[in-house]
Amino acid sequence: GHEQLLKMMEERMMDVEQKLRLVKRLLQDKVNQLKEQLSKNMKADVMVKDLYVENAQLLKALEVTEQRQKTAERKNYLLEEKIANLNRIVKNLASPSFSP
Repeated sequence: GHEQLLKMMEERMMDVEQKLRLVKRLLQDKVNQLKEQLSKNMKADVMVKDLYVENAQLLKALEVTEQRQKTAERKNYLLEEKIANLNRIVKNLASPSFSP
């Protein structure tokens, strides 16, 4: 009886050890998966930060471009007014009322 009990206990211990090894392997696999996911997340985080910075730069460039366009439109309007005035002056100079 005593030896049989000892043998059963030994078998149980071997079974428990085998299950522990399996659990340890599964846990190690999970740790590896999580490390890989963390690495991917860190890379994605860096990319998001880079995109955020790039987006801010693009918004600033767009703002500057829009400001330049408004300035060009104002200058264009003023030039068109000057051309219209010059055309009026030329027309008046060429009209018969000014001829001697």
